[in-house]
Amino acid sequence: MKVFVLDTEKRISAPVHSAEARLLLSQQKAAVFRRFPFTIILKESAKEEPEPLRLKTDPGSRTTGMAIVNDTTGEIIFVAELSHRGQRIKSLLENRRAIRRSRRNRKTRYRKPRFLNRTRTENWLPPSLKSRVHNIETWVHRFRRFCNIRAISTELVRFDMQLMENPGISGAEYQQGELAGYEVREYLLEKWERKCAYCGKRNIPLEIEHIVPKSGGGSDRVSNLTLACNSCNVRKGNRPVREFLKRKPEVLKKILAQAKAPLKDAAAVNATRWDLYHILKKTGLPVETGSGGLTKFNRVRRGMEKTHWADAACVGKSTPAGLFQMHKGVLGITATGHGSRQMCRVDRYGFPRTGAKPRQKDVRGFQTGDMVRAVVPTGKKAGVYEGRVAVRTSGSFNIKTDTGTVQGIGWKRCRILHHSDGYSYTHI
Repeated sequence: MKVFVLDTEKRISAPVHSAEARLLLSQQKAAVFRRFPFTIILKESAKEEPEPLRLKTDPGSRTTGMAIVNDTTGEIIFVAELSHRGQRIKSLLENRRAIRRSRRNRKTRYRKPRFLNRTRTENWLPPSLKSRVHNIETWVHRFRRFCNIRAISTELVRFDMQLMENPGISGAEYQQGELAGYEVREYLLEKWERKCAYCGKRNIPLEIEHIVPKSGGGSDRVSNLTLACNSCNVRKGNRPVREFLKRKPEVLKKILAQAKAPLKDAAAVNATRWDLYHILKKTGLPVETGSGGLTKFNRVRRGMEKTHWADAACVGKSTPAGLFQMHKGVLGITATGHGSRQMCRVDRYGFPRTGAKPRQKDVRGFQTGDMVRAVVPTGKKAGVYEGRVAVRTSGSFNIKTDTGTVQGIGWKRCRILHHSDGYSYTHI
């Protein structure tokens, strides 16, 4: 991935190769402006107008792929994978609800229930899903600050459900061609976890198989389709699944249950798709949409491996015929939140174990989560440490590095590299 560049007046310049960025820094023609995403600021004004770029996103329930692509040349400028914390939020809310319910049962046992008095706004989303939309919105705005984004592409739907429920639908050109099969195959790969439903083998060629054979009245609906390896598919033939698996009742029960089960991650994506779409439209940039089947169609045609960022680079019909990445590297972004407002810590039974005192978030200009560099010249802890800091009001900090946690580092030895912004970063 390339390095973002700002000129001396903080105006956007064309991204440069990392080698060129190192040269500018070593010659003191530029300085580091931001660590993540890595951005430099020039010490003179930019003379050339940067080329327009397109930001492409592949929203996922757990991880969202993001790619910045030059539509004219087909170059992939920057890629990142954003990991959401929806499951963490759901777990925290469930824990809080259990503690509150226990406390209310002890303190106000006879109070009438009031949950029916609460109203929800139109198009309400649970916090676990809303955080996912906010994460993507945050990074769309950040990327726009550092590069010349002039268009956005995003997956509006994970799968074309109308096409899969009615395979005979006609009227649209792509539905009559190769793409229709990609919609169904991609859905089945996700639903059946990319393995044979009958023997459980992975990393082998899989074929689409009818649970109830068409000769026995079965249809082409996705609820009647599964994945099977060639040997299982041949052995089953046109026999009903109950007859084929009569000696494997556990496998039969699992297949019949999974065939009717909805795809949880796809449901989460579909639940937030319009909320995300309207937020992207508010940027004022043209927003292109596409389906998951079209994304896979583009990726396979271009010979790219299955990754979140590769899917993002292949979203939409605007995908260039030839995609290439001059400088490899993926920025891994994980949503961590901005801390907790809980004033009183509790034990595993829900009883308080600390006093209800507001904590001091900022200590000597540092706060927990900041990325710092500490140089300790002498003593038992002599050395150079880089990592996340955990502050104490005493001024003696802990620094979490790649090799472990170093305790008792004085605040005077620390220098901030990157302020805490609710995310942690890795290079994949």
